Amino acid sequence: MWKLTRNEEEDYFPSSPRKDWSIGLMKFVLVLGILMMGVVLGLCLSSTFTHDFNSRTELFFPSTMYSTNCDKDCLSIKSFLGPKHLKHSMTDDELFWRASLVPQMEEYPFNRVPKVAFLFLTRGPLPFVPLWERFFKGHKGLYSIYVHTFPDYKLNVNEDSAFYGRLIPSKEVYWGSITLVDAEKRLLANALLDFSNERFVLLSESCIPIYDFPTVYEYLINSAHSFVDSYDVDTPQGRGRYNRRMAPHIQLYQWRKGSEWFELKRELAVNIVADNNYYYIFRKYCKPSCYPDEHYIPTYLNMFHGALNANRSITWVDWSRGGPHPASYGAPSITAGFIKALRNNGTLCMYNSRSSSICFLFARKFAPSALAPLMNLTSEVMGF
Repeated sequence: MWKLTRNEEEDYFPSSPRKDWSIGLMKFVLVLGILMMGVVLGLCLSSTFTHDFNSRTELFFPSTMYSTNCDKDCLSIKSFLGPKHLKHSMTDDELFWRASLVPQMEEYPFNRVPKVAFLFLTRGPLPFVPLWERFFKGHKGLYSIYVHTFPDYKLNVNEDSAFYGRLIPSKEVYWGSITLVDAEKRLLANALLDFSNERFVLLSESCIPIYDFPTVYEYLINSAHSFVDSYDVDTPQGRGRYNRRMAPHIQLYQWRKGSEWFELKRELAVNIVADNNYYYIFRKYCKPSCYPDEHYIPTYLNMFHGALNANRSITWVDWSRGGPHPASYGAPSITAGFIKALRNNGTLCMYNSRSSSICFLFARKFAPSALAPLMNLTSEVMGF
């Protein structure tokens, strides 16, 4: 077989200009790709070397000193012991869970001064704020104040008032319903967030103090018992309100009645806030004409913590006139003799297992018109 020589091949198959252009383009793209790969590889090597060098340099010679704003970013013991502000976005379930946390260590890692928490459950205004401010004056650090009222109510007090900024997140409350117990637990739970609060007193807008602050403080802080009415009475207003569907969890013989206006030590306050089982029984079966605020806490304490309760109230009230509500006293009733009679009314009670003539520290109900004459009697009769 004959073969074409190179010259003959080129003469027989002459190259076209288009083919030469394509070959040139391919060579250009190939060269450009190789150059780009070299540049990328060089940059990667340079970056790795620079990062490694800088990291080793920063390890021994840091160019930036990092700092943290602990007021915003760091956990501290102060932020856990008590909130600076009472406003929060917790639900009741979240709040009750948080408030029921109990330290297992007996010793406190801070200088704890026990405080009395004053819990005001009100429908709106607090007409006796000036009287209470005079009562609290000079005793900062020994008390705290919490106010539960209508959700949108604004308490109009000056910034230097002991009541300024003391409204807690509140919900609607209806007389004679379980919502009153909800409000009581909400007040207790918010107060429990402050680990210095040791005693908890529930008060209304119509309550007044009848002794000076030092007397009240020493009486409560040194008491071995809480002060909650809890008694058994076989009447329509007592055992007559018991619902047999509460059995077997709550039996008739365990059923108790008492005043809503309680005083609790911290241990019992935690137990009440943490309770769901018996609360839900009351919520389900203690309906209108049962009045859960008069039975839930008295019954619960009788069942589980009777030895820690004095079975009496420290808030005086007058039921002598009969009816569903106690007597209310306005300006004409307020005299030095009347206040002295409240303080020394001849009643004897047990305090730390000893007989005492001081049985009531507060009194109710008082109309707003009573404020002016009461303010005139504080130093003369009540000692503040």
